Amino acid sequence: MVLLGFIGPQEIIILLILSLLFIFPLIALIDILRSDFEGNNKLIWVIVVIFFNLIGSILYFLIGKNQKLKK
Repeated sequence: MVLLGFIGPQEIIILLILSLLFIFPLIALIDILRSDFEGNNKLIWVIVVIFFNLIGSILYFLIGKNQKLKK
C-alpha cells in the first residue's frame, strides 16, 4: 500500500526485478563486445542476449564465457 508517496514492499520488489531485467543483459553485452571470439560467435551471442534478455544473458555467463579467446 502506498501511503503519502512512500514506496511499499511490492514496489521495491518490482523495481528490483525490473532492474535485473535491464542490468544483467547490459553487463553481458558489455562483456561480449569487449571480448574476442572465434568466427561469428560474438554476433550470435549479441543476438541471443538482445532477443532473450535474462535467459540469454544467463546462458552467456554459463556457456559463452568459455568460448572467449584467451589472450
